[in-house]
Amino acid sequence: MLSDAECLALLRGGAVGRIGLSVDALPVVLPVNYVVDGDRILLRSGFGTKLAAALRNAVVCFEVDDIDERHHIGWSVLATGTARELVGGEAARAATLSLRPWAPDVGDHLISIDVELLSGRRICAARAAATA
Repeated sequence: MLSDAECLALLRGGAVGRIGLSVDALPVVLPVNYVVDGDRILLRSGFGTKLAAALRNAVVCFEVDDIDERHHIGWSVLATGTARELVGGEAARAATLSLRPWAPDVGDHLISIDVELLSGRRICAARAAATA
């Protein structure tokens, strides 16, 4: 298991992750680009699933990983927290960060996932061989 500090460092090093949320009581996982600001994860959204979750302050999860399938090594970090739309001064400050949409027509709504729980793990070839 990774410490919270290690998890945040790995999150900060990434650019694309997956947000997991509930839509009509069904799980949905969507890829997004993001930045980490302190202990929160920021992403942009237009009108739709992610913004709807943020407007209702939904509890969501966010996952980032890096896997080398050939060598059977990698890591995974899962963050859980409350999603909310940033407005006013918070949105203005967040807009200055290096969060630019990759997809066309993403929208200008800024969403924060205020991280409450972090978990992560590394997978090492030696450990995988020892448990096989």
